[in-house]
Amino acid sequence: MSATPKIRIRGLKKRFGAKQVLDGVDLDVAKGTGMVVIGGSGTGKSVLIKSILGLVTPDEGVIEIDGEDVLRAPKRRARELRAQIGMLFQNGALFDSMKVWENVCFGLLAQNRVTRRQARDKAVEILAQVGLDASVAGLSPSELSGGMQKRVGLARAIAAEPAIMFFDEPTTGLDPIMGAVIDELIVDCVKRLGSTSIAITHDMASAQRIGDAAAMLYQGKVSWTGPAAELLTTTDPVVDQFTHGRAHGPITMALRK
Repeated sequence: MSATPKIRIRGLKKRFGAKQVLDGVDLDVAKGTGMVVIGGSGTGKSVLIKSILGLVTPDEGVIEIDGEDVLRAPKRRARELRAQIGMLFQNGALFDSMKVWENVCFGLLAQNRVTRRQARDKAVEILAQVGLDASVAGLSPSELSGGMQKRVGLARAIAAEPAIMFFDEPTTGLDPIMGAVIDELIVDCVKRLGSTSIAITHDMASAQRIGDAAAMLYQGKVSWTGPAAELLTTTDPVVDQFTHGRAHGPITMALRK
């Protein structure tokens, strides 16, 4: 028998008013692997992530973490399962009123897992793992460049050594070189922690760098899955159109209905 996926999703549906955003999503993410989810704007990528996080309640379906359905588990157990997740938000989502070290250890402080003195030392240690000097710890987020903010966001995401990591457009707003640097840090952190990851991205170069597998969301379902390395070479017409940015194809036809 095959190993239980770290994350298993079956028949996931979510409607907002008249719009059916998710219409029966099925997806498996194997333990210790990186899954990249691609798809056009409004196809439900963020809704999928928010459903796993518990920020959105699906209308139907199953979301399993380590074989347990978090949608039907008791609230306390669901919180425990989701506590495994670390998140790197698209724009960093750092708290402007806090110093960098407080941002990095925000979760640990909120859970009373460290004292403030311990948190600062811990933050310096984690910042080093993402290539930032100890002097950055005392700065405010507004004093950081976009690339540095992404690194701090990554440091916060790995602070609790999560078993699952989510990345929302990790290279958005970065130049190609800094994007590659962030991707390299992501891969290094995920491998070092032995984490399972899901990333949402429109950056195909990034998708191939950080993903082992990829899934295409189209018309509310996963229309294609395969190795991330095949994103630009697959003959699937929907994936081919999306990854190459072609003006004509099945996605355009769907939009014209």
